Amino acid sequence: MPFSYIEYVLLPSETPEAWRWYREAELLHLRRTGTGKLEESDRVYDYDVYKDFGDPDNSPLLARPVLGGSTQYPYPRRGRTGRPPSKADPKSESRLPQITSFAIYSPRDEKFSPLKLKDVLSNAQKAMAQLFSPQLAAIGDVTLNEFNSFEDVLKVYEPGAPGYHKYPIPHVVRADKSAWMSDEEFGREMLAGSNPVCIRSLKEFPPTSKLDPKIYGDQTSKITREQIQSQLGGLTIEKAMEMNRLFILNYHDIVMPYARKLNMTHSKIYASRTVLFLQNDGTLKPLAIELSLPHPDGDQFGAISKVLTPAVTGVEYGLWQIAKAFVSINESGVHQLISHWLHTHASVEPFVIATHRQLSVLHPIYKLLHPHFRDIMHINALARQAILHGGGIVERTVFPGPHSMDLTSIAYRDWVFPDQALPAELVKRGVAVEDPASKHGVRLLIEDYTYAVDSLEIWSAIKSWVHDYTSLYYKTDDAVLKDSPSVVEGNS
Repeated sequence: MPFSYIEYVLLPSETPEAWRWYREAELLHLRRTGTGKLEESDRVYDYDVYKDFGDPDNSPLLARPVLGGSTQYPYPRRGRTGRPPSKADPKSESRLPQITSFAIYSPRDEKFSPLKLKDVLSNAQKAMAQLFSPQLAAIGDVTLNEFNSFEDVLKVYEPGAPGYHKYPIPHVVRADKSAWMSDEEFGREMLAGSNPVCIRSLKEFPPTSKLDPKIYGDQTSKITREQIQSQLGGLTIEKAMEMNRLFILNYHDIVMPYARKLNMTHSKIYASRTVLFLQNDGTLKPLAIELSLPHPDGDQFGAISKVLTPAVTGVEYGLWQIAKAFVSINESGVHQLISHWLHTHASVEPFVIATHRQLSVLHPIYKLLHPHFRDIMHINALARQAILHGGGIVERTVFPGPHSMDLTSIAYRDWVFPDQALPAELVKRGVAVEDPASKHGVRLLIEDYTYAVDSLEIWSAIKSWVHDYTSLYYKTDDAVLKDSPSVVEGNS
């Protein structure tokens, strides 16, 4: 291979004939044959399904379904490791001992740099210390795995408290330690919290369900007009929807299929719907929270629901706070499993693999994408091995428990690639409308939507940069059409 080969940026049609062999030989090497165990020194990018979440050889209770390759459990592809099947379930892949987690295969070029590895190990040590030091400090406490009070929670952030490795103090509790309990903060977090990507405009009332009524019966919301009408500042529900001032945080359909199974364990969960009103000052006010469980006589009889509305005193206030807590539990689980793992990690890995299998290092699109794919395959492999597996920390801390990865498969059924473009995603959720006169081509319906405001600036900057970069190589539409891959590059 020429010494300066990888420094060039060339379309296939522009590649010197003498270099074509090197390019095509490299692509064949990266693909290999799709068989055999892959070793640490390999540079192979091959596809496989997610068949290593479970550990049936260790315990039948740790068996997990294979995700991907079926209509029942659709999923993105991940990198193949070639490890042998488990003894208890030939469909599952055998697992490495936890102590050798860093030996899990990912292509050699995707491995962490020494500096990145040092950071990962350092952060892991800090996380373990933060996780276990409160438990060690509570030796002799009968509730070893629990906080006994809100004061115990706040001690995690207070300097000088013995036995705790400190977390940064959240801004919301720096001035007022009870501010996180307010309805204003509850609404703000849907726009600027850890998971600000799920709120949608309310288009129908009462909200309906997409769950199969033959299996789950009637899952239509039980929220009534009387429960929210008086909180709309004189507007009718229909007028408020027409003016794009009613919104919903809907975790009903994603939770309900698992609620019965989860509530038979030590975990307790409700499916939830939260209706919010956009006030004149631009803040979101929660109007009602619906908590639902499967009917005790069977799923086919629908849901049993309780609707709670804001209160400031008495038992009703306590129940309202509990209702918001159950919504936050759902929010946290959806954030970790779907917004973070599925949409940020898992859905990108097939693009990493495809780029290496289809585009030579000379190709301008390879040059464009490669820096942004750095570390993805390695961190995903480590996540499967040490975090997301059956009985791992995610299953022990996130509400779906042993059904965590199943839930992400259900969510993947609705994943559509063109909808991932930020403006399209905002319009699809009804929190923005197309507007050619606006700076980014869309107009936000909630002006103080912090996540969307900042993200659109980043999106537009990236779009502009990518446009300028690709225009250097594709000066006309015809140039794009002529960029047809060679026979080798066209194979999967």
